[in-house]
Amino acid sequence: MPLYYDDDQAMLAETAQQFMAEEGAIAKQLRHWRDRDCKDGFGHGLWKQFAEMGFTGMLVDEDDGGLGMGHVEAGIVLENIGRNLTPSPFLSSSVLAVTALKHGSDDVRGRWLPGLIEGEKVYSVAIDEGAKHRPETIACKAEKSGNGFRLSGKKDFVVYGASSEMIVVAARTSGDDSDSDGITLFAVPQDADGMSHDSVRLVDSSMASHVAFDGVELDGDAVIGEVDGGREVLNAMLMAGRVGASAEGVGVAQGAMDMTVDYLKQRKQFGKLIGEFQALQHRAAHLYSEVEIARAVTIKAAQLLDGGSEKADLMASVAKAKVAKAAGLAVKEGVQMHGGIGMTDEYDIGLYMKRDRALQEFLGDQYYHAGRVAEMSGY
Repeated sequence: MPLYYDDDQAMLAETAQQFMAEEGAIAKQLRHWRDRDCKDGFGHGLWKQFAEMGFTGMLVDEDDGGLGMGHVEAGIVLENIGRNLTPSPFLSSSVLAVTALKHGSDDVRGRWLPGLIEGEKVYSVAIDEGAKHRPETIACKAEKSGNGFRLSGKKDFVVYGASSEMIVVAARTSGDDSDSDGITLFAVPQDADGMSHDSVRLVDSSMASHVAFDGVELDGDAVIGEVDGGREVLNAMLMAGRVGASAEGVGVAQGAMDMTVDYLKQRKQFGKLIGEFQALQHRAAHLYSEVEIARAVTIKAAQLLDGGSEKADLMASVAKAKVAKAAGLAVKEGVQMHGGIGMTDEYDIGLYMKRDRALQEFLGDQYYHAGRVAEMSGY
């Protein structure tokens, strides 16, 4: 498939770009909520606008009230979220949680999807149990209790966890911590007795929480998919999230590059625009090439995921690793080319670096995914 958008996707990209630039701008959203020390880290009013635009239910099947779109379309929205550093639960709710819920029963989907589509509810996912992303090991346990389960353990860095009406939790229902099988996914409501949050503000000013489960009682209806068969659902959720995070990373890289190139066209030194110096032109050209390669591999990963290809998992890790390098280069070059002011809070370029750092760690950094690529490729 061609690595560019078709007519409908191009129209969506234009709509999303205009909407995020107007409603999700840095001053209007990120700085606004950060400077007020908002406990949620995002605006619920904007989330409602996302619903009015149809974004919240993009990946939800039409039979369940959504738009039935694919990951290429979700990636378009995420790229523009990244470009404007718009604080939003779109990735955790409308991509990760929705991917899991699509594997749930009619009752599960009917309970949780309508509120999300309407922009009334926010969801998150709880996977990691340490400082680094290692989904291969899950120790949080769910033991049989009557007709349901008793959930015990902890999860770390659950993005928007304390603000979520429901958290998708990956727990172990059988086997050892590192076994591939024996995983079950649960939809845990916000008001579940025994669940507590220790909220933290991340480097990019977004909110996450360390979640503790102390004998949380869940009925059988909380199960998403099959008991002990949740690894397949978890993998599908991870692929979707990694491709989505890559798309947002491309937006972060593009936003940082655009800001830097504009500065090169304005700043004068030694009586001429600094963009006229060949050394900086070479660096800008190199950065442009890296961002375009990252965008292409991300689109390819989304296309493979939408097509159900066996190579989608591999390409999702390729995209996550490549985008991490490209976005890292974009924000570092941005700060360097801005000079001293690039280190000040007054200028937005530093905010791009902070978002890049948080996004790189989310669902695995470049080294984790480079290792996965090598392993899946037989090296």
